[in-house]
Amino acid sequence: MKIGILGLGLIGGSLGYDLRSQGHHVLGVSRRESTCERAMALGSVDVASVDMNLLAAAEVVFICTPIALIVPQLQQLIYHLPATTVVTDVGSVKAPIVKDIVPLWKNFIGGHPMAGTSDSGIEAAQHNLFVGRPYVLTPDETTPQTAMAVVEEIVRSLGANLYYCQPEQHDQAVSWISHLPVMVSASLIAACMGESDPAVLQLAQNLASSGFRDTSRVGGGNSELGLMMAQYNRQSLLSALQGYRHNLDEFINLIEQEDWVNLKSKLKSTGQARPKFVE
Repeated sequence: MKIGILGLGLIGGSLGYDLRSQGHHVLGVSRRESTCERAMALGSVDVASVDMNLLAAAEVVFICTPIALIVPQLQQLIYHLPATTVVTDVGSVKAPIVKDIVPLWKNFIGGHPMAGTSDSGIEAAQHNLFVGRPYVLTPDETTPQTAMAVVEEIVRSLGANLYYCQPEQHDQAVSWISHLPVMVSASLIAACMGESDPAVLQLAQNLASSGFRDTSRVGGGNSELGLMMAQYNRQSLLSALQGYRHNLDEFINLIEQEDWVNLKSKLKSTGQARPKFVE
């Protein structure tokens, strides 16, 4: 199958590796000629160009650009595609994207692979990035079954775990487990940097180990991605942040009151709940 990838960063480049390894012919498009050349040199794509017309031959196109560019790029892309081409995206926000694209392209299915690292760009792409990871599809009542079947088959071939939901449900769910952690993690780093004693700050930086590394990782990642999460999933993220603030206030109150019994109970409860989210 000829598969197009628009946007050759971490996700697009990783898709290219896996799809090529399965024998698909992968066509890549990027805004930068240097990225196209690097993607071909690394073996992520068979051929790459800055010209969208390259994707006219693709049977399926994955749009792997930053969230803000998905709809504008689709608006340009459709002038190069036959009506039979199946288009999907990998954006971490779904409701506004699906709402804007469905009227423009009938063979569109919103998608979101829950995989990635704190690194970005074609150099960060890796083989088998999606194995064992959730991959969400957000079809609506107008999505053609033939198009769904094509995307489903590709996603399963990546070794990902396939899930389905409505775009709005997706955005509410990821606000809790993806977008909120970015903001909480970033605020943790900002709070630590607010230490007024330079000696204490330096000591904290020297002593920081696995606990700080784990909780600060997503807050120290791609700032552009974090900004777009807030812009495009604003209402769900605000709701999640308010819920988090309420729980943080509870912890503050328990510690202020030296209510160690209820604090222990709260910590025990959260410890029991964590395995429901991560293994």
